[in-house]
Amino acid sequence: MKKLFIFPYNGNGLEALDCIREEYEFIGFIDDVQEKQGIQEQGVAVFSREMLQKYKEARVLAVPGSPSTYLHRARIIQDLGLPEDRFATIIHPCARISSFAKIGYNVLIMAGVVITSNAYIENHVCILPNTVIHHDVHVGAYSLVGSNTTIAGFVNIGKNCYIGSGSKLKDHIEIGEHSLIGIGTNVIRSLPQKSKAVGNPARIIGDVP
Repeated sequence: MKKLFIFPYNGNGLEALDCIREEYEFIGFIDDVQEKQGIQEQGVAVFSREMLQKYKEARVLAVPGSPSTYLHRARIIQDLGLPEDRFATIIHPCARISSFAKIGYNVLIMAGVVITSNAYIENHVCILPNTVIHHDVHVGAYSLVGSNTTIAGFVNIGKNCYIGSGSKLKDHIEIGEHSLIGIGTNVIRSLPQKSKAVGNPARIIGDVP
């Protein structure tokens, strides 16, 4: 059985606990905030990064990021200094993934997610519950996709995007890298990189800094 750490101790990490299959033995969380280290009220242990050196064979699921911090995901994950074979991909048993889909490493796929034929989920992506990703969709590295989102066929989501919960993305469009799509947004046209978009239909309300 492979040992597993989750980084950091946050909402995504706590939800990931319910996604772990029997192939992993969960050891605890890794977090850089000293005040979080110790035993938390959920009964889970939170350690410093030193544990990654003590358990050099352990795998790590790194799931930092929120709408306010997602742009820093790549730097935070890279700063762990881990080779790609140290990262785990965790898929909830109730997710449905096509055998023709391609899933990268350090990917978290939560309960109720459906990913169909020829979809490509790059490395370091987090997909929240009950999202449907249709055929030939490409989700770029370090992106986060919120719950109850529907992404139609042939959509290309660039690197390091945040797709808010309940959003709908029309087929054959492109979301430029580093873009932020607000909750419940209905995207019917392609958006340039660093777009901040909300509404139905989606309208750009600014640029991501």
